[in-house]
Amino acid sequence: MEFIAKSINDLNQISKQLIEHFGTIRVILFNGEMGAGKTTLIKEICKNLGVSENTSSPTFSIVNEYQTDNHESIYHFDFYRLENEQEAMDFGYEDYFYSNSFCFIEWSEKIPNLIPENHQVVSIKIDNSNNRIISIAS
Repeated sequence: MEFIAKSINDLNQISKQLIEHFGTIRVILFNGEMGAGKTTLIKEICKNLGVSENTSSPTFSIVNEYQTDNHESIYHFDFYRLENEQEAMDFGYEDYFYSNSFCFIEWSEKIPNLIPENHQVVSIKIDNSNNRIISIAS
């Protein structure tokens, strides 16, 4: 499944379709180069899941927790700064990943051995026209 976002305004509809595609899967990996728009897409997904509060990149905190209007937790991870998988183990990643709450993970390539088997991958690439090509695979 592939989407083309020509502007940030396209992300609202794309995020709704992604949420529908996620189904019961709660661990979602977001792949793309720095500046591809991973955090921006996650913000839009969170908004469509009912998060009213401000969302931001957890680059320094590693994980941000957001609450939906229904008081459900959503976890947003940015593993860019991790040196090794042990750091994720030290803060108890499994409590999040196996909580049945949405876990949106940026820079998952830093923790390849810790990713649950049941996950989906959203990839974002920038084309020559500066569009975002958003694709999803299991």
